[in-house]
Amino acid sequence: MEIAVLANPTAGRGRHRDLLTEVLRRLGDSGRTVRLLEAHSEASAEAACRSAVASGVGAVVAVGGDGTIHRALQAVAEQPVGFGVVPAGTGNDFAAAVGMPADPVAAAALVADALAEGRDTPIDLARAVLPDGDVRWFGAVLAGGFDALVNERANLMRWPRGPRRYDLAILLELARLRPRKYQLELDGEDYSFEGMLVAVGNSASYGGGMRILPDADPTDGLLDVVIAAPFGRAALARLKPRLRRGTHVTDPRVTVFRARRVRLRSEGIIAYADGERLGPLDLELTCAPGAIRLLR
Repeated sequence: MEIAVLANPTAGRGRHRDLLTEVLRRLGDSGRTVRLLEAHSEASAEAACRSAVASGVGAVVAVGGDGTIHRALQAVAEQPVGFGVVPAGTGNDFAAAVGMPADPVAAAALVADALAEGRDTPIDLARAVLPDGDVRWFGAVLAGGFDALVNERANLMRWPRGPRRYDLAILLELARLRPRKYQLELDGEDYSFEGMLVAVGNSASYGGGMRILPDADPTDGLLDVVIAAPFGRAALARLKPRLRRGTHVTDPRVTVFRARRVRLRSEGIIAYADGERLGPLDLELTCAPGAIRLLR
């Protein structure tokens, strides 16, 4: 049975491009035929993965960052197919959460060994239902607060290019920082609040290691939810460095919950999941236990 490989040569700003040949060779050590999927856009990447699964491949392997993994998840979620993760992006939060080696070649070797031995591990995913009824899956974290606003502004900007665009977006959003009203329902209970931050996670980190939900476990059948009460610009600036260590959850203005089902809504916010644009923050979120068969 074939291994279908979705690879993003621009992931990690292209620094792993020369490793792809070695990654494909290592995957071939499993004794399976390896086929590189052709994908020239986000939509074609998802379509290629769905077509591969429908054709009966034995495994889909995503080589790239969280965005590449996100595209592949839309095809493999709740399907009887193995899923491999080879981290090669600027942010590899899902790969880290599920215990994949940080080195791409080592990760490919682990995937090949799992295939050869018929070994896989059930891993949860989060299932999001959008206002139009569309279903999207994510493996790491959904952002719906200040960070989502920054992402949306940065994506709409044409200048400057590179990381400085994100830095400028942060400054512009800080200038208009204000509390927002959120409708939040957890397993049928109302926890609506006014605040600055909300994130829902299947795993601990986003943004390349920011541990927004430090105790989230992608095998426990639950989603972790963090919210923060209103605070000012100075308090936000002090809180941000603590996200890297996950110590922000000890701040009295920050609260963490766990739930199987989350209903989340707020006007004027576009949600981002796995770093990818999802849509208006008007979502039904559920944890799908064991939704993928991780090759590890």
